[in-house]
Amino acid sequence: MPSVLTTIRRQAKALHRNLRGAQMAAHALASTDHPLLAHIIPMRRCNLACTYCNEFDDFSNPVPIDEMYRRIDKLGALGTAVVTISGGEPLMHPELDDLIRRIRSNGMIAGLITNGYLLVAERIQRLNHAGLEWLQISIDNVNPDEVSKKSLKVLEKKLQLLAGHADFHVNINSVVGSGISHPQDALVIGKRAVELGFTSTIGIIHDGSGQLQPLDEEARRVYHQMQALEKKSFTRIHQFQDNIAEGQPNDWRCRAGGRYLYICEDGLVHYCSQQRGYPGVPLATYTRDDLRREYLTEKGCAPNCTVSCVHQVSIFDSWRDPQQSAPATPASGPTGELVQIR
Repeated sequence: MPSVLTTIRRQAKALHRNLRGAQMAAHALASTDHPLLAHIIPMRRCNLACTYCNEFDDFSNPVPIDEMYRRIDKLGALGTAVVTISGGEPLMHPELDDLIRRIRSNGMIAGLITNGYLLVAERIQRLNHAGLEWLQISIDNVNPDEVSKKSLKVLEKKLQLLAGHADFHVNINSVVGSGISHPQDALVIGKRAVELGFTSTIGIIHDGSGQLQPLDEEARRVYHQMQALEKKSFTRIHQFQDNIAEGQPNDWRCRAGGRYLYICEDGLVHYCSQQRGYPGVPLATYTRDDLRREYLTEKGCAPNCTVSCVHQVSIFDSWRDPQQSAPATPASGPTGELVQIR
């Protein structure tokens, strides 16, 4: 369990983070010309190989630190509110702490999504000192299986270390849906997260193209029970995932490319991790005109989308600025194994 000093420090940082979040929310409502959230990939390589995941490889080198600095500075210049470092497995990047510091020096909130395998007490302390503000681990099952090794059994000691040492906010995301053999595991994971003082959320695993697959009866039951464990927030509106759970499309305005940016390891801007290839514009040349265009562009994949972070960001503008259909132009430069979905 955390020491008294750690608890006080954690509470003070949470208060500061919440105040900054409130200021950013007010700015988001006042202006639509800046991104609210960007996911940035410093490394596509991962130390795991979950069978449902299409966002990793086992060979890529880390993006050089100077190039990552340029990308982070560009996000700051565009007025981005929050930058989440993802992957692959971002803890494999040898200069991750410097990336976090660079995000903070640009006045942006710094987050991290990791599988947790590489966390030790000393590594958590380094993340504290770098200024990390929140971290998320997705745990897929209680015991590892052929689909995923991200299990509570394997990660329990890592969670205990986070509970004892992390100054930053920790969220544990459990999942139901395609490929998950024991959906009831999500309840065990969620309850353990709350016991350790973390927040808990549940996600619905999409198919290989980021589109919805309706849940079976048992998975829907677990999903609704898990909702009771979730901490309420402005952006966590259940109707979006409720429809996904029932296999029903959502009628919403996806603001990807405007309010949400996904920056791949090649430095290209994409709608999201499941729509890599559109708009496919280098971040280095991305302008406010690009932000405005994509903000107002209707996305054909939106009705059956399961990428909840994009939906949460888009909630800020759900009541204004109708969108128009426009053809997306795939990237002309190198895109590796990017997924292009029409």
